[in-house]
Amino acid sequence: MTDRGNAQVSDTQNTLTAKASPWTSYDTQWVLSLFGTAVGAGILFLPINLGIGGIVPLIIMAILAYPMTYLAHRGFTRFILSSRRTDADFTDVVVEHFGPAAGQGISLLYFLSIFPVLLIYGVGLTNTVDSFMVNQADMASMPRAWLSGVLVAGLIAIMLAGEKAMLRTFSIMVYPLVAILLFLSVYLIPSWHVPELVMPAISDLSSTLWLATPVVIFSFSHVAALSSFANAQRRHYGDEEATPKSEVIVRRTNLMLIVFVMLFVGSCVLTLSPEQLVEAKAQNVSVLSYLANATDNPFIATLGPIVAFIAITSSFIGHFLGARESLIGMLTKSTPLSYRQAHAICILALFLSIWAVSIINPSILGMMEALSGPIIAMILFIMPMIAVYKVKSLHMYKGKLSTFFVLATGAVAVSALVFKLVQ
Repeated sequence: MTDRGNAQVSDTQNTLTAKASPWTSYDTQWVLSLFGTAVGAGILFLPINLGIGGIVPLIIMAILAYPMTYLAHRGFTRFILSSRRTDADFTDVVVEHFGPAAGQGISLLYFLSIFPVLLIYGVGLTNTVDSFMVNQADMASMPRAWLSGVLVAGLIAIMLAGEKAMLRTFSIMVYPLVAILLFLSVYLIPSWHVPELVMPAISDLSSTLWLATPVVIFSFSHVAALSSFANAQRRHYGDEEATPKSEVIVRRTNLMLIVFVMLFVGSCVLTLSPEQLVEAKAQNVSVLSYLANATDNPFIATLGPIVAFIAITSSFIGHFLGARESLIGMLTKSTPLSYRQAHAICILALFLSIWAVSIINPSILGMMEALSGPIIAMILFIMPMIAVYKVKSLHMYKGKLSTFFVLATGAVAVSALVFKLVQ
């Protein structure tokens, strides 16, 4: 190994052995930001997808959810921080480690894993606000072009206001989101029924877990915000402390996600029967919408749109962060455009495309999950683990059980979604 390679490994080892500084409000804001990015529309459909197979697959996936999400997001953050450049974004890192051609291809995949989610959230947010105005607020429906344009422009304006404004917005939104999710989970307890603890056949159980893996990955993913998050930690804490501090923040974020989301999922599944969950999936509605219709509960009918609005808005902001960063990176590296020019083109292109799809209002949720899901698995699970064997500063993770676990989980997710597409 060259002196330069030895120096890189030594620096990384010193970083890993460094202790994170005391917890601050800045760290708390980033936990809330990553949490808000992960908790989007996916959580409203997750109980349906996980509960249809019965209680046993749900328990197994609840156990596996934390190591799946934490280890994958930790690996991605380590990958970003492995760059020699202190200001490197995702595109910079993949070009540095995999070369210009492969780097551009991986960057394009990264963008394509995020962009469809933005389209979904643009449509979902417009529909949620329109439905709330008409059904709960007794207001007249606004012209869709105006409503969607104002909503999308408002969200993008938050992004353009800078990191502090974004973190403040997340802080304001995520607290009520967590509170409402917890309240709804507890509110449903009197409606719980004792599940049938019937052990399904091994073949049926394996098939259910196989097809549920990409759903869990999609629902808990906050990879879109990790590149900006990692660079923010490097700027705030310096090279030596960025990795240990990032890992602490990612760990606490995922613990928070698992506790609140799985409590909500379990409460919904124990409230509805498997037959009702099948019916909800056939109706293509969120679990809260189905609960409101099935129980005729005005309380849930009122809280449902509020949860959807906060969840979609917070997740939209986090995903827009990643889409903007990757698109700017591709433009500046493949064209003579300056950063400022690329940024302006990126903002305009994203706004117009999201606005146009929100006006058209297509039924694209299932299709977009199928398209973005396998790409998320490739970018979040597989690519950083391949880098462990390619990048010298990450070689210390070779042979680790966590590395094989994340790589295997990514392969399972990709194969499951490819199988569904082929079907």
